[in-house]
Amino acid sequence: MPAKQTKPLSGADILVQCLVNHGVDTVFAYPGGASMPIHQALTRFQKQLRTILPRHEQGGGFMAEGYARATGRVGVCIATSGPGATNFVTCLADAKMDSIPIIAITGQVGTHVIGTDAFQETPIVEVVRPITKHHYLVQRTEDLPRVMKEAFHIATTGRPGPVIVDIPKDLQNRAIVPDYEAPMNLPGYQPDRKATRAQLEQLFALIRQSKRPILYAGGGIVMAGAGPLLKAFAEKTGIPVALTVHGLGAFPSDHYLCLQMLGMHGTVYANYAINEADLLLAFGVRFDDRVTGKVSEFAKHGKIVHIDIDPSEINKIKTATLPICGDIGHALCELVKMIDEDPKRVPPVTQYSGWMEQIDKWRGEEPIKFADRDDAIVPQYAIQRLWEIVRERGALSDTIVTTGVGQHQMWTAQYWHFDTPRTWFTSGGLGSMGFGLPAALGAQVAHPRKTVIDIDGDGSFLMNIQELATAYTEKLPVKVLLLNNQHLGMVMQWEDRFHNSNRGHTYLGAGFEHEPYPDFVTIAKGFKCGSANIVKKDGLDDALREMLDSKGPYVLNVLTPYQEHVLPMIPGGMTVKDIIKA
Repeated sequence: MPAKQTKPLSGADILVQCLVNHGVDTVFAYPGGASMPIHQALTRFQKQLRTILPRHEQGGGFMAEGYARATGRVGVCIATSGPGATNFVTCLADAKMDSIPIIAITGQVGTHVIGTDAFQETPIVEVVRPITKHHYLVQRTEDLPRVMKEAFHIATTGRPGPVIVDIPKDLQNRAIVPDYEAPMNLPGYQPDRKATRAQLEQLFALIRQSKRPILYAGGGIVMAGAGPLLKAFAEKTGIPVALTVHGLGAFPSDHYLCLQMLGMHGTVYANYAINEADLLLAFGVRFDDRVTGKVSEFAKHGKIVHIDIDPSEINKIKTATLPICGDIGHALCELVKMIDEDPKRVPPVTQYSGWMEQIDKWRGEEPIKFADRDDAIVPQYAIQRLWEIVRERGALSDTIVTTGVGQHQMWTAQYWHFDTPRTWFTSGGLGSMGFGLPAALGAQVAHPRKTVIDIDGDGSFLMNIQELATAYTEKLPVKVLLLNNQHLGMVMQWEDRFHNSNRGHTYLGAGFEHEPYPDFVTIAKGFKCGSANIVKKDGLDDALREMLDSKGPYVLNVLTPYQEHVLPMIPGGMTVKDIIKA
């Protein structure tokens, strides 16, 4: 905290000082007329704060998300009013769905013209009200220290989420003597919820009665930093663990108790186990429809314990036998302590030996698999080989993987085996194409010494391809494994399965069978990034190693057949009985 201020400062300088006071070291900011004073202030804080210039505000918002997901700290993005602010809409909705703490700061037209349809005016607070955790239209320069203090508190406590702070330009220019110690004023915000020992005793009673329990663990485990506690609890109880797409990495994928991902494209054995379980321990999850399918049929044979910090998620989708609103990190810590205090709180792991034998039978009969080809590089094989090469180098825990949205996203979840939290970032709830590259850049800013790989599809990659310019100019050596099948793969898969393969504008090429379009190598080189095409399988390993060893940003364009489908697959709104395996 700086010494008590006695001289007047502009609102923009006060804002930037507030960011520094809250430990922010990087902002992702694109300037414009209504945010120009903020950018001028940022130039005066260059020694304390790095400003990354994205090439599109959406790219900047996704970079802030990647930074936040990689660190657990707040990611900060800044844009001007009007179109600059509205370009944050997708990022804010994405962060809200996936519980990511970001603060979006937007310039606004001057207070005297708000509501007059002034140049580049949009009522951005009204636009994003339903897709933010909280929102501010600052009305006095004096309020800035309090508002920023509250914004950081709200974004990071309880269930994390996005906050927008909209600041009129005249308030940015107005000079006052700031009070950085102004107290917060949030009397109705009570985010600190904890499970009681009485509730946890009830949980143990249900475990003792169970013969076929299963842990269903999600992104809340990662957000709470509770991965080691989840592992300890699972090992002490002998209960197997199935993970959501955001839970990957929260529990080691190579652990005997790990059933990998469940849900629409999860393992057959995880979905079978959920279907047959007599007790479902739902920890840090929200019963997303991509997990549950037909809700009335999901886990209908068992009792449900749901622990989540967000009270609005309790009993929202599935009614819990034992609902517990509380921090999952605290709950797991207490559960482990209680077992250590009295091991008889849980039955001997042999109580579940028959259950694990059944799960092992399913695992043996229905492993995740794909049909390899000698004449082409199938995308599953490319991902698997990249993972194997990184593992051979002993670099898995120092490698972060992001994805866009589509088939490549689900194949990465299936064939990249995550053992470490905060090494896997994808747009889960909103499913935002264009997420992969900018999120990777944000993660690279946060961890400059780690390898960051965006595994992307040609459709998703094109949506924010301009951020290759940010990668080059900011010296961010992100690697892009581009699985290029010339189609919107996931939509095409549904066309094949449910619409007689009738193509409804899912082909992305230019009609020339032997000339993939666009020329991603030329584009990448135009941005001064390394790049290469790879078509033949026998050259893939060398190409992957060249990509990993490159000193700067690199795009490896892997041409893949478009006929591949992500399997297994439970069609939307259906049940495990409807699972498609081939």
